[in-house]
Amino acid sequence: MLENLHIKNFKSIADESIDLGRINVFIGENGSGKSNILEALMMASLAETYGIIDADILYTNGVRVSKPSLMMSNFEGKEQMGIIKIQLKYLEESTIYYDIEPLEALNIESEWERLTIIKENQLKKALEYLKKNENSSKTHEQLSSEYIREEEKSKGKMKSFLSNFIIYTLNTEALRGIPEFQKSRKGIYGETLDKIITSLSESELEELKEHVYGKIEWLDDFFIDKKDELKRKGYKMSNSQSLLYFKDKHMSEEGNNNLFSAENSNEGILHLLFYLANIISTKTSKLFAIDNIETALNPRLCEHTMEEICTLAKKHDKQILITTHNPAILDGLNLLDDEIRLFEVFRLDNGETKTRRIEMKPSVEGEKYKLSELWTRGYLGAISDRY
Repeated sequence: MLENLHIKNFKSIADESIDLGRINVFIGENGSGKSNILEALMMASLAETYGIIDADILYTNGVRVSKPSLMMSNFEGKEQMGIIKIQLKYLEESTIYYDIEPLEALNIESEWERLTIIKENQLKKALEYLKKNENSSKTHEQLSSEYIREEEKSKGKMKSFLSNFIIYTLNTEALRGIPEFQKSRKGIYGETLDKIITSLSESELEELKEHVYGKIEWLDDFFIDKKDELKRKGYKMSNSQSLLYFKDKHMSEEGNNNLFSAENSNEGILHLLFYLANIISTKTSKLFAIDNIETALNPRLCEHTMEEICTLAKKHDKQILITTHNPAILDGLNLLDDEIRLFEVFRLDNGETKTRRIEMKPSVEGEKYKLSELWTRGYLGAISDRY
């Protein structure tokens, strides 16, 4: 799990270090830099995965693309650096540094090249390992070889953890399987909903249903029609590629008139299913982000969705970064739990993005407010006083 994310010279983030938990929720004004934090982590992931980053790779992985020089901090009165620096510290006490250098050679402004430098102090760590095991019966050479094997194994896990990072920005039409919205190769808009549910084991599917039932009042059941037989029976009239179907407990079962496809479902159930299935599945990324999680969720479902995400992320060892503009999301957070962290994202007078962890509810004399109320009343910051 990532313990710390340190970003330098990326978009509005000149130099910022963030201590992460398991669930990390970022709130702030529009344009404060919340999405930049997610994209900085994605830049490190792409550097690890591809080696060379181009505009197409950035776009298909959910990074807002601009000419390379605009991806680096450029504040009035400060000389612009020519390199983006991202440092990741893992709980295993290993640190990996990424130096990402945008090139604008031959005026091809979409061209990117990544320079990765692993700067771990190997000698110091090796000496510490040897000292720790100085009473071992193994020879110096054997201990050295053992240390190298353990280090390579640890790095392999970290690189795999990072290279599968995804930023989800769900689109309801993509979730419904509408072809023209099935554009992302990685499923960042929700195109993989059917695939994720299909990949669940029987016990995982039962767990998903357990956590979804009761949150959606009308829901009787959902399932995947793997052979698409219901389309031939007239239950799917358009070109939707989704094989997901729902049963409504309020509708008549006679003639299966309580059955309908994902393209006719309400948007809330699709978003909720995607988030929870993604966490429960053993085949999805251990590290991912959700940009604007409140999309398609009413206030009460926002709260319940966050409660379920926090519970399941712990159980299934997932780490998640989330941005939101909806105060109701905050009511699903327990700030007494150190694994659940809330951050205010704001900009200094010179435009630099900064973060502040909100560890406890602010005390308001004589009043008890929910976190959502504290935010809207201005006690948490992360809201403009200009309107």
